[in-house]
Amino acid sequence: MNFLAHIYLAGTNKETILGNFIADSIQGNKFHHYSDGIQFGIKMHRAIDVFTDEHPIFRQSKRRLDNKYRLYKGVIIDLIYDHFLAKNWQQYSDIPLDIYSQSFYQLLFKEFDILPEKTQHLLPYMSQQNWLYKYRTLQGIGEIMHDMNVRTRGISKMNEAIVDLRENYPIFEKDFTLFFDELQKYCTQYIIDHDSKNT
Repeated sequence: MNFLAHIYLAGTNKETILGNFIADSIQGNKFHHYSDGIQFGIKMHRAIDVFTDEHPIFRQSKRRLDNKYRLYKGVIIDLIYDHFLAKNWQQYSDIPLDIYSQSFYQLLFKEFDILPEKTQHLLPYMSQQNWLYKYRTLQGIGEIMHDMNVRTRGISKMNEAIVDLRENYPIFEKDFTLFFDELQKYCTQYIIDHDSKNT
């Protein structure tokens, strides 16, 4: 899953949210200097990634993409799923997405000094362009796919994936809805299991 899903699935604990967000910038087990809450968030992020990569619906979504995307298929589906989460946000949260997004950016700036260097470089672009809110429209997700293709020097061809999304929009949305329901249940239980061990 991509940024928005990881943040949302982390729940309401700020340290768990931070850990989920920075996890991709942490190598191996180099996170023991963080608080227990952030460490849990990092581990949860990795558990979500494993659950996602192994899930038959996610794999089915990847197969719907053209083979030209090769190793980038998973990243593209992550973005597509975030698009549907943002588009249907009111079904998942009582907090409007624009307010939710700004609150998250404020949290990151408040905790800026503890963020990995990679995340510190990313934050100004992410907040100024309001990526989380931008996910909700086809134009917005298309722009993000274009930018990511530029970052891969054109190798990923991710800018072309907006065509795949448009052509299979209802199918991808159904994939997302079914998958995300199962992922939410998994994450809820993951947090419950963790809390029960630490009480």
